[in-house]
Amino acid sequence: MGELRGLKLDQQHGKSRVRVARVWKDGDGKHHFSEWSVNISLLSNCLPAYFSGDNYDIVATDTMKNTVYAKAKECSEQLSAEDFAVILAKHFTSFYQQVTGAIVNIVEKPWERVSINGQQHDHGFKLGSERHTTEVMVDKSGTLRMTSGIEGLSILKTTKSGFEGFIRDQYTMLPETRERMMATEVTASWRYSFESLSSLPLKPLYFTERYTDVKEVLLNTFFGPSKEGVYSPSVQATLHEMAKAVLERFPVISFIQLRMPNLHFLPVNLPSKDNPVIVKFDDDVYLPTDEPHGTIQATLSHIRSNM
Repeated sequence: MGELRGLKLDQQHGKSRVRVARVWKDGDGKHHFSEWSVNISLLSNCLPAYFSGDNYDIVATDTMKNTVYAKAKECSEQLSAEDFAVILAKHFTSFYQQVTGAIVNIVEKPWERVSINGQQHDHGFKLGSERHTTEVMVDKSGTLRMTSGIEGLSILKTTKSGFEGFIRDQYTMLPETRERMMATEVTASWRYSFESLSSLPLKPLYFTERYTDVKEVLLNTFFGPSKEGVYSPSVQATLHEMAKAVLERFPVISFIQLRMPNLHFLPVNLPSKDNPVIVKFDDDVYLPTDEPHGTIQATLSHIRSNM
């Protein structure tokens, strides 16, 4: 932040959508693969660039891009998106005196190992759906804020959902029901309680495992047991149960935010002048639509946490 002639300037600069892929090869011939889209923002004292056009204190964004590839090369062992974001943020805040803080955001493309005839392939992968995300903020003192998340987790159950007892007025046409389809595309983000670089766990792929575990808790809570399932009285109630289950399972997570649009499957009834029942709905034929859709979002946190 700087001031000149009564005006205050807040600024940051960086490089967005730096795409990098990394292959790691085990001694037994098995390959591991990650593809990331990296966004970098630096907080720095490069005020002369704004006030007088002098660029001597600017870290060029092309240099940031090249740093991503150089650091990926240096990572000789497979690592999580979170750990790679930490490596980048530590580099920018320690290597450049004028950089006071770094924000690194990574979206991981969902490549999944394939299986052939029931056996995992050593070097074959297919593209999945939901994406693993992370944002790491580090300052010069080593203070840390880390958020991880999921984007594009599309889930659906064909029963065990209803919606009753809501406000009715002159504009309400929606019928109450205890039997409907429930579909959503979950976007989740959760904050880890680690507050400094020195407090981070040293276990390799710790954050990859936590991502997988959190996703499993979210799915198990949404669907319930495989045979009987679990009834949902509303998207709101299910969202709360999913968020609560994550916080109860993982003490290292201080808060979680979920966005769960209600993607509608509308009952199909087709009458005509000559035939009143071309198609009579019997919880079987639906019209899928996501426009317009309901929007439900909430954040659940431990009372002690600062969001």
